[in-house]
Amino acid sequence: MSAPLPSPSTLAPRAYGPVNWLGLWTLYVKEVQRFLKVITQTVLAPMVTTLLFFAVFALALGGAVRHVAGLPFVDFLAPGLIMMATTQNAFANTSSSIMISKVQGNIVDVLMPPISPGELLVAYALAGVTRGLLVALAVALAIWPFAAIHLHDAAAALYFVLAGSLILSLIGILAGLWSQKFDHMAAVTNFVVTPLAFLSGTFYSVQQLPPFWYAAAHANPFFFMIDGFRYGLTGHTDGDVLLGGSVLGLVALGLWVACYLLLKRGYRLRP
Repeated sequence: MSAPLPSPSTLAPRAYGPVNWLGLWTLYVKEVQRFLKVITQTVLAPMVTTLLFFAVFALALGGAVRHVAGLPFVDFLAPGLIMMATTQNAFANTSSSIMISKVQGNIVDVLMPPISPGELLVAYALAGVTRGLLVALAVALAIWPFAAIHLHDAAAALYFVLAGSLILSLIGILAGLWSQKFDHMAAVTNFVVTPLAFLSGTFYSVQQLPPFWYAAAHANPFFFMIDGFRYGLTGHTDGDVLLGGSVLGLVALGLWVACYLLLKRGYRLRP
């Protein structure tokens, strides 16, 4: 004879402690598995696209511009392309996840469990960083046979690739929360993320720019990401590495606070 079921009045709520680690980890794993199931689209496709950029610029300019800032052009180009692919895919991961969940109406599956806004933020942001780092590794391995990729300062390279991935993951969360249809998301990608990435010294040294555009480049956070990462791999920098690292840290902190407050409010997540 089976034991009687406890009455609802005797059931105590489950205690999760200050942090629901199980919920946070489950959401993180779900987000990682989401992009790994379509790895051809989320990791391999960016690798091929970046290789095409590398081939076009190396073939078109490599003969005429053999050296940039004392480096072989392909060695100068490689870190910028790696960072550009990393940041764009970190942004795409968080923005697409939130946007698709809103459009399909299953965002409620994330909002109903006992997961706090901070835990939601950590899980989404870390998943975006994970995709960014996987893309960085894939692109670096693909470019390695054609450019000298080595570590001049491993700590700097790691810091800037993590900071860049985190910042774009957080921007992706903001874009996903703000966007109500795919046209909105496309606008953020086409008019904000892509121009800032291309106008950041990815393909050229900002030292060659006129004074106005040189100053404008230093107002672009993408410049500090790429310049710092290039320093970590090659030792060359067009700016101040410590200043760039500090700026990126402050930008990440500001974006983190903004994302947390909007998630706490349920901005465009709740009817």
